[in-house]
Amino acid sequence: MEVNPNSKQSTGGNTVTNALGNVQRSGEYLRQVRLNKKLELDQIANEIKIPTKTLIALEQDDYAALPEATFIKGYYRTYAKFLNVDPTEIIQRFEEACESDTGLLPNHALNNSPIKIMGKLPGSNRDRNRKWLKRIGIAAVIVIILVVLVSTIQNWTKNDSSDVEASATQSDVQVIALDSEGNISGDQLQLDFSRPTSIHIVDSTGKVLATGRQSSTINLSGETPFQIRLDDATAVTLNLNNEKIPLAPYTVNGKADFRLSR
Repeated sequence: MEVNPNSKQSTGGNTVTNALGNVQRSGEYLRQVRLNKKLELDQIANEIKIPTKTLIALEQDDYAALPEATFIKGYYRTYAKFLNVDPTEIIQRFEEACESDTGLLPNHALNNSPIKIMGKLPGSNRDRNRKWLKRIGIAAVIVIILVVLVSTIQNWTKNDSSDVEASATQSDVQVIALDSEGNISGDQLQLDFSRPTSIHIVDSTGKVLATGRQSSTINLSGETPFQIRLDDATAVTLNLNNEKIPLAPYTVNGKADFRLSR
């Protein structure tokens, strides 16, 4: 049975009678009970999972060294139950002492506490809403930047395609050699296309007769032998001086690159 110098003696039972003196504080009373039970703080800290420095602050009623009052009540409740003391009056006396010492209500957070066991409490709804609005704004800016980048890339691609098509159109040359009276001279080549493909044809004088992507029938005149390159030989029908020339013997992997003479 524990004896509190400022209270009546216990009449029996497992729980120490809560009869704190008029001036006795919660921590002071719990310390006397612990000493009467011959218990060490480190032992209790290990049992109830409260740091030893927190228990010391509780016993010394050093509220400035503790977190806010809500946590202090929880610590007192756990400590009192471990010592078989009814926590109700312990917590009530703490609230009275807290208000007397600080002039603040016991639910007011005590600032500058070195002990932050539970961490920070969640922010207000306004703070959370502000954070969400900020995140949404950042996401919207990122989306806008991505849209602008995609649009710019598409425009570049479109411009490049237009330039390539323009170059291809300009390179669809059909060069026909004429004599001084306007008649066609030299050997005659005729190419028919089943689908567009790139060609390059040079005569024996080094003159480029046709180059680039072609899709329609062309007639060429030049001096043999012709150096002919067809990117897709299967799409081309070739005639030399009105004689059809088979391209299969010159075709490898669909492409033909050969010299053609009479």
